[in-house]
Amino acid sequence: MSDDIDGGVEPTVPVWAAFGDLMSILLGAFVLILVGIIGMQLELTSKLDAEIKQRQMETQRRKTLEQALAGPLAAGRVTLVNGRIGISGNVLFALNSDQLQPEGKEILKSLAGPLSAYLAAHDEILMVSGFADDQQVHAGNRRFADNWELSAQRALTVTRAFIGDGIPASSVFAAAFGSEQPVSSNADDAGRAKNRRVEIAPVPRSSTTAAKPRE
Repeated sequence: MSDDIDGGVEPTVPVWAAFGDLMSILLGAFVLILVGIIGMQLELTSKLDAEIKQRQMETQRRKTLEQALAGPLAAGRVTLVNGRIGISGNVLFALNSDQLQPEGKEILKSLAGPLSAYLAAHDEILMVSGFADDQQVHAGNRRFADNWELSAQRALTVTRAFIGDGIPASSVFAAAFGSEQPVSSNADDAGRAKNRRVEIAPVPRSSTTAAKPRE
């Protein structure tokens, strides 16, 4: 009778074997999670290193530009903010004019040499940007339809002056922003005077050539 009873009971899987399988699964999951975390940390570290390197390069670029422009900056004839050289429109041009004044010609001539040397040592190109205030061009002025055209012609005038002073034509271009990028309020004369300006900034050559259409 005991034989019959024993024969009817199926053998069970040992507990330790099931526990071992569970531990193997947990260990595998832990390893996968650990690998994922390590991968994320490596990616973040790589991005951080790249960002630090980019900031260091930008800082060095600005220092180099400051050194190149030490003379004009010390004389207070130009400003340098975030890598952008600023010149008051009142210094360069008379109101509603795109003809350089004598002082403006001297300033641009003093910048041409240092900028040429800087561009020769860097894979960059010079962007000359013209800006205006929000006041309409004086009535009766047939040369400019609006502030867009005025700012464009002023940028072209400065660009041509740089080329005439020795900067290669392939290393400089003009851009116009009209009154759309003010740096001060247009509510008073002082603010409008700050907005009438020309800015000069070296930019990566690749960022300008990439946008050109194919011929």
